[in-house]
Amino acid sequence: MANREAIRELQARLASRLQAAKDEGLSVSWLAIKCRGRNYLLPLAQSGEIFPITSMQPVPYARPWFRGVVNLRGGLYGVVDLATFVAGDVSAFGPLAPPVPEAGVVTLNAALNVNCALLVDTLAGLRNAEGFASARAPTAELPPYFGNCFTDAGGESWQEINLQTLAQYPRFLNITA
Repeated sequence: MANREAIRELQARLASRLQAAKDEGLSVSWLAIKCRGRNYLLPLAQSGEIFPITSMQPVPYARPWFRGVVNLRGGLYGVVDLATFVAGDVSAFGPLAPPVPEAGVVTLNAALNVNCALLVDTLAGLRNAEGFASARAPTAELPPYFGNCFTDAGGESWQEINLQTLAQYPRFLNITA
């Protein structure tokens, strides 16, 4: 129960900061998330709402990274384990474990026309370009939905994921095993 309250408090703080950014014209660019030890940046304009994990219903004969479906505000959303999808191989992390207690889901923006939520381990707040020391452009061998890779002042790498490109990526749209 404490985890749900903590997630609600984080959601309230993020909503407050988003509103302040709109009011003050600040350049907040990304929602920072962590999944299985990796850091990702989701563009705010392409991100939707943040929800705590509710009961997911598994989908038979789906790819291992497609964790199931969940009801969010009366809408049915497919839940994708982002870390496993990006790795491209379930064995990269061992057997699929249940989500960590502080896990949540981030929906894709409704304008992308995909009822999808990304399973994330931790929300790490909002980030803007000024918070990073350097950036590297994606190389040709990386998936097309990867944007720049940023390094923060602490030396941590943050991979940007273009959710619009991800939502149109054929492998992402094909959930059948």
